[in-house]
Amino acid sequence: MAKGWLSLELRQAPANATGKLLAATCLVLVGFFWFALTLGPAEERFISPAILPSPGEVIAAIPNLLFERNLGQSIMATMTRVLIGFSLALLIGVPLGVLAGSWRVLEAFLKPIVIPMSNVPVAALIPLTILWFGIGETQKVMFIFVAALPFVFATAAASILAVPDRYVDTARTLGATDRQIVMKVLVPTAMPEMYRGLRGLFGLSFGYIMLAELINAPHGLGAMLNISQRRGLTEHIFLILAIIGLIAWAIDHGLEFVERKLFPYQAK
Repeated sequence: MAKGWLSLELRQAPANATGKLLAATCLVLVGFFWFALTLGPAEERFISPAILPSPGEVIAAIPNLLFERNLGQSIMATMTRVLIGFSLALLIGVPLGVLAGSWRVLEAFLKPIVIPMSNVPVAALIPLTILWFGIGETQKVMFIFVAALPFVFATAAASILAVPDRYVDTARTLGATDRQIVMKVLVPTAMPEMYRGLRGLFGLSFGYIMLAELINAPHGLGAMLNISQRRGLTEHIFLILAIIGLIAWAIDHGLEFVERKLFPYQAK
């Protein structure tokens, strides 16, 4: 039986054009209900503008956010903290994860540290990093580092362990040493899966920094959210949340583009 333009079959992905149409329809519906709920003078609305400002009020706040509150500077501050902290986590976590996935004895040795760190709520790390590093820039960078490190390690180790044993056996049959197996078989084979996992972790780190920036940060998107909440600027909060979403979307699609270029043989 021919499939219609909107398939409701289990786990059946819609066609590309249909998917885009559905996404656009969702956005239109959200915009329609938002407009309907905030229509009219503030005192006559179904929902108070202090809770839900109208689309027009949010748009009108854009110039103030851009030029008076230094939005660009805050975006740069947030991204710099995330990039430095996550890069440090990659620098230490990936090599350790590769070693642990290659030599299981190291995995067993580090497990009592990695598992508890992976299960500690991220917000609980803020007091510890403040105690260690104060409340300046170092604390925010190290918070990302400490929060991301166990997950980076676990992702790298799991990617190495996911490589089929037959690849290792074949390399041994051909006379490869342990070092050659790790560098020429395990790491290249695991790299696409590892990249996908790390790509997701970078997105999480972008979310984590908002927590750190709530603590005495002069600049940053999290600091802007905190100040807007204290001043009752609900329209600014909506704008900042939208900007955070757009930045996260752009980062994810940029990393996905790099993934397709690095691993074209993995493209679906």
